Amino acid sequence: MSTHQDDDVQRISTPEQHAALAHPVRQRLLFALRRQPSTISRLAAQLGVNKGGVSHHLKVLREAGLVQEAGTRQVRGGTEQYYQRTAPRLLVVDPQPEGTAALLGAVAQEMDRSPVDHTLTLRHLRISPARAAKLAEALARLVDEAEEDPEGEPVHGVLVTLYQQADAASPIRR
Repeated sequence: MSTHQDDDVQRISTPEQHAALAHPVRQRLLFALRRQPSTISRLAAQLGVNKGGVSHHLKVLREAGLVQEAGTRQVRGGTEQYYQRTAPRLLVVDPQPEGTAALLGAVAQEMDRSPVDHTLTLRHLRISPARAAKLAEALARLVDEAEEDPEGEPVHGVLVTLYQQADAASPIRR
C-alpha cells in the first residue's frame, strides 16, 4: 500500500510512453531526474553518455510526456536548458516486455558504474498466493517507509520485484 498522493504518480499507459521506456538510457535519465532538474551537460557527465545521445533521449521522453522543460539559466557560453520529470513516481499499469528489459538493463548499467559493492539476490520460493501477496505488501511497505538522509548522502537504487514463474505450458503474455 503506497503512502503517496495520486498527483505524485504518473500512470504509464500510452504506446508512446511504453516505447519511451523501452531503452536503458531513457530509464537512467528518469532515474537521474527523480530528485531535481538537470541540464544535458550534467546528465551526460552523470550517466557517461554523450550530449547528443542525452538530447535525443530527452526529446523522446518529452514527446511521451514523461519529462518537461524546467527553465533556463544564463552561463558564459549561452543558455542552459533544465529538464525535470513530470511526476516523482511512475506507475506502469500494464508492463510491456521491452520496457521491463530496458529497466533491468538500466539497473545493470547503474550497478556496473557503482563505486561500491552491491547486493543482487534472486531466489525462487515455493509459496502460496496468499503468502506471496503478504510478501509483496511487506516489500512495498519496506521501500515506501525507507527514510531518506539529508542532501549530500549517496543515492542508492532499490529494485524490488515479485513474480510467479510460468509453467512450461503457459503462453507468453502480450
